[in-house]
Amino acid sequence: MTETMESPQTARSRLSRMFRAQPRWWLFIFAILLGIGCYVVGLNVGYLDIAGARQLIQQLRADNQKLKTQIADLNATQVALQNKLSTFEAALDEIIPSKNTYIIKPNQSMIVASGRLTIGLIGAPTNESVNINVNGKQQSVATGDVINITLDPRTTCRVRVQSFDMFKVVLNASCQQAQ
Repeated sequence: MTETMESPQTARSRLSRMFRAQPRWWLFIFAILLGIGCYVVGLNVGYLDIAGARQLIQQLRADNQKLKTQIADLNATQVALQNKLSTFEAALDEIIPSKNTYIIKPNQSMIVASGRLTIGLIGAPTNESVNINVNGKQQSVATGDVINITLDPRTTCRVRVQSFDMFKVVLNASCQQAQ
């Protein structure tokens, strides 16, 4: 067995050549590793941004759903309150109608205009007219018709049919003193 021994000078020259050629390769390898590291860091930062955006979107969807539910509840409450108000207004109008406005039902009579007139509805209203008895005189009238009644030379009364349907007649009756 023969051993080949290098001379110390040969070993130095080989090392010297290796280190002279190596800085270029080390720089190239370092640049590649630096690029890969930057790419990985960029991916991680992008992933964190996307994850944060997804989390924010989920939170906004939940908030949006809560707000939609609140709006639906408020709309239902508003409709219920509007219905109650309409019911109360209708009940109030039946109890206390507008001044000089009277609601008369079929076969009902009423004393109106400060006790000066007795008005009664004879039978149920038809499609075109209604039969009204005013102080004992029967008359057939339609919506918008006015009945003028002279009680005495100084007092005249007016009865105007505002509207009617199958269940009621709405009249406006008033009396005035002549001047």
